[in-house]
Amino acid sequence: MALSGKRILLVIGGGIAAYKSLDLIRRLRERGASVRCILTAGAQHFITPLAASAISGQRTHTDLFDREDEADIGHIRLARDADLVVVAPATANLMAKMAGGHADDLASTVLLATTLPILLAPAMNVRMWLHPATQRNLATLQADGIRTVGPNEGAMAEAETGPGRMAEPLEIVAAIESRFAPSGPLVGKHVVVTSGPTHEPIDPVRYIANRSSGKQGHAIARAAAAAGARVTLVSGPVDLADPAGVTTIHVESAREMLDAVETALPADIGIFAAAVADWRVANAGEQKIKKNNGALPNLALTENPDILATIARRNEGRPQLMIGFAAETENVIEHARQKLAKKGCDLIVANDVSTGTGVMGGDSNTVHLVSPAGVETWPTLSKTDVARKLIERLGQMMKGAGQ
Repeated sequence: MALSGKRILLVIGGGIAAYKSLDLIRRLRERGASVRCILTAGAQHFITPLAASAISGQRTHTDLFDREDEADIGHIRLARDADLVVVAPATANLMAKMAGGHADDLASTVLLATTLPILLAPAMNVRMWLHPATQRNLATLQADGIRTVGPNEGAMAEAETGPGRMAEPLEIVAAIESRFAPSGPLVGKHVVVTSGPTHEPIDPVRYIANRSSGKQGHAIARAAAAAGARVTLVSGPVDLADPAGVTTIHVESAREMLDAVETALPADIGIFAAAVADWRVANAGEQKIKKNNGALPNLALTENPDILATIARRNEGRPQLMIGFAAETENVIEHARQKLAKKGCDLIVANDVSTGTGVMGGDSNTVHLVSPAGVETWPTLSKTDVARKLIERLGQMMKGAGQ
């Protein structure tokens, strides 16, 4: 069985998605894992310790000051006596406690005391998920090395729709299995992927941007993780859930994206799929620009850093494979060849994003792989299939190079 002998400590937070955690326990035990549960006070409003114990076959823990447990410092024992800690559902409050290092109940105390790897399955109302405070907490936790699975998009208990649904139990199981038994052509490799647009401020309420949805970059990150790689995704502002099993860093501007990429290095492969704004406003102010009797504002533009070229030219820390993207509206292959030579990368994935192709924001893509060896054109595929096929090709290139 895939998880035979693995010990999972499951922390169940106080959200309606807690009912799914009972099925998660069952699915994990089917695969040979042993599961010990901690229920927060909020979780006990949705499921009972008795239900969790009946399905897990082990005592469920609820109280930091349990006399029997704490006789042998039970919270420390719980924090150490497992192979992986899974938090499902990870509520906004529980994530905030973790990010701030709070320890005011059994769950938060164990999470602060543990040195084990942690996997979060966030679940909350869409507005809570998208709130800047939650996103800051998420970034902090991810920077601490904590991985996430989900949340998914869909209908909420409050009759709202959007990102915030807890990943389904089988999705969480798959993410757990990937932590223990990575397989695929990129096992042991670190892949950095950029995705989405960048937003370059004009003033506090306006910005320069483009139509990139991030769908292709996010699909590539998922495919790389499925191929066994450790993946760091640096994402501009997108309306997409973070890929499961991937460390996602959220940025706004091109300069923030470059900083995040450099922090993520070293890496074996760099895939630069983001549509980075070429320019930013050099004189962006801290106050909203007002109309001035018909006079146009004086916006001085300056070039943004060229992330692909900057990383490709590094003397130290350059990924062994550097993959760039060329989104063009005319002379696609010619411009891609020029970019390949100019940027110093190993491969350019070029596509036509002109009006009518439906590529930007769409679910399919037609790409041309441009390398020093020539041009290879793929048929129109879903962005998921493009990502899978590209990762397979990169695995072959790494193997051919003896890496």
